[in-house]
Amino acid sequence: AYGQILVTQSPDYVSVSPGETAILTCKTSSSVVDSDGDSLIYWFQQKSGKAPKRLIYWATRRGAGTPERISGSGSGTDFTLTISRMEAEDAADYYCMQRR
Repeated sequence: AYGQILVTQSPDYVSVSPGETAILTCKTSSSVVDSDGDSLIYWFQQKSGKAPKRLIYWATRRGAGTPERISGSGSGTDFTLTISRMEAEDAADYYCMQRR
């Protein structure tokens, strides 16, 4: 139904101090909204040597264990992951994924 969708994430790298806010963006080449109106974008966190952890699903919904200071927003083709009040434990790779 969606064909091939290109997902572009930015920035490649972000450096923030503890207590600051990090903002990551994800853009898709076409809309990823399904027939129910949900945006099929997921955000994951991966720390070195560990399996990825799902932070956000359907663009805005927090996964189990995701703190309230981490939020997802956006719809259609443009999405954002915001990490407020950064902590040392937030140092990791973050990536978005379009999933059916």
